[in-house]
Amino acid sequence: MDFEKLVSSRRTIRRFEQREVPEALLRYLIDMARYSSCASNKQPLRYLVIRERELVRQVFETTRWAGLVAPRRTPRWEVDAPLCFIALTVPEDAGMHIHADAGAAIQSMELAAWEKSLGCCWFASFDPEKVGELVKLPDGRRVLYLVAVGFPAENPVTENAADGRVAYYLDAKDVLHVPKLPVDEITTWL
Repeated sequence: MDFEKLVSSRRTIRRFEQREVPEALLRYLIDMARYSSCASNKQPLRYLVIRERELVRQVFETTRWAGLVAPRRTPRWEVDAPLCFIALTVPEDAGMHIHADAGAAIQSMELAAWEKSLGCCWFASFDPEKVGELVKLPDGRRVLYLVAVGFPAENPVTENAADGRVAYYLDAKDVLHVPKLPVDEITTWL
């Protein structure tokens, strides 16, 4: 897939097929993430792959999904919920650039996943303390973000935003639409 198509077609996935993601594909996502830019090349991110079914269910229960289209786009356990999460963990004293480091790594994972016909949902809306307890995270580390990973069971679409309206929405056929602002509306040339 060419880069423009890869980036422009990738969407957040919130409904997943109920089949396991092979370990080799998960390793590939993390391998691509490790090549991402990070401040001073300190590489503080660590990845925790959560695949044990009961633990995935418990982590899933800490997450909050797509407020603008809830409850219609809230996955249901054993129906269309993810069967895998990747937790990004960091030292408690991670510096001010940690969110940029994580963003770069997650974007790399999302693009790598999409290229391999997988979908992702990046989470900041979850209970990081509870997840840290569930995975028995060692002292001195914390969960920063979660990424749900799986085979997509939906096909969201991107469209140009009309009149600056960027709220994503579901149409009558239950397709998720994600408006994006045009380049000329978000760019100032000096």
